[in-house]
Amino acid sequence: MKLLAVFGNPIAHSLSPLLHNAALGNAPDTLYTRVLVPDETALRTAFESLRLAGANITVPFKEAAFRQSDEVRGIAAKIGAVNTWVREGEKIIGYNTDAAGFLAAIEHFGKPDGKFPRALILGAGGTAKAIATIFAEQGYDFTVINRSAERLGFFAERGMKCADYTQMPNGAFEMIINTTSAGLKDDQLPLPAGDLERYFARAKIAVDVVYGKQTPFLQAAQAHNLQTQDGLKMLIMQAVKAFELFFGNEPRNGARDQGSE
Repeated sequence: MKLLAVFGNPIAHSLSPLLHNAALGNAPDTLYTRVLVPDETALRTAFESLRLAGANITVPFKEAAFRQSDEVRGIAAKIGAVNTWVREGEKIIGYNTDAAGFLAAIEHFGKPDGKFPRALILGAGGTAKAIATIFAEQGYDFTVINRSAERLGFFAERGMKCADYTQMPNGAFEMIINTTSAGLKDDQLPLPAGDLERYFARAKIAVDVVYGKQTPFLQAAQAHNLQTQDGLKMLIMQAVKAFELFFGNEPRNGARDQGSE
């Protein structure tokens, strides 16, 4: 039996088992499940004790997964955050599929005025690092803001525009992206309401990486008639890339038409 899982806290909401098991079809030798990890010290222990062939890692463990990988490949090395582990022999290899997954998830918005939308990224965790890194590679004009200045070092060291809540950037941002967990476990906004309203008043698009619920962030964006999107499409696109890392491009039993969903 080949066992895979998604790690996180909370984790009961995760749709990853549904996506991956659907892609696996009726394969009798493989199962994908979810595992609640209490804290980052238990992350690698859980992977090893379950003898997993691979795992996806979600909030709040992506940066810990980077540190605990035996080897990190691809864009994950630049990001400093890992959301996919693959076992190779006795080694755990870390990858990041969030970056490419997010970029694919927003392609349908196009380029207003023929150029990439100016973006404001809320939060400074692993997902924010992934989005900021691929935005920088693609030539986006963006700024990262976070409640505490301590977590902004990654962005500042790489020459990315960033600020804490005491230095809110002025100007118009066409796309506002919430990468924080606000709205996942509670009804909080990722920014003070007044600041969020100010940005929404001049924006065109709002994207929340939280999926499966209508967050207060998206509700506020819709009140300003913005185009909105939750994190489901990003989840699907990054899952496609993770599936390819787990299994290559070979279709599983009964999954020829589902392997890329």
